[in-house]
Amino acid sequence: MTSEIQLTCGCGAIELRIHGDPVACAYCHCASCRDFYGLPVLAATAWKRDEVEVIKGVGHLGQFTHPTMQMQRYYCTACGETMFGTNRLGFKVVRNAFLARAFSNSLPSDFKPKFHLFYSCREFDVSDDLPKYLEGRDGPMHSTA
Repeated sequence: MTSEIQLTCGCGAIELRIHGDPVACAYCHCASCRDFYGLPVLAATAWKRDEVEVIKGVGHLGQFTHPTMQMQRYYCTACGETMFGTNRLGFKVVRNAFLARAFSNSLPSDFKPKFHLFYSCREFDVSDDLPKYLEGRDGPMHSTA
């Protein structure tokens, strides 16, 4: 799917290289992601840990670890932009709005979300045809019946 993607924070102090194929492309509605990223729903792509690398500006990379969850968020200490996060499964999570920057702000269909996670925790209903898992991806599905 991908060969290599390069992303830079807003001020240019940090540069990421992403290679390989994403593990998942999803919308996450869980309270942890909402609180951690400050969004009503997180649209993100998850990658294996070694497929997202900081290739410039490691000295500007700050880290915040969630006090109770197994989550970290990495950001630029110069401009504050979130570069990526890690989740409890050890995947690196890149926000789709940030990822789209590498493609002239138009996210390719390969990276668009394919399903919703933790839909039972949603802040609002979403009208689309994507699968909506009430909890994790191996759990029950949302039904409109």
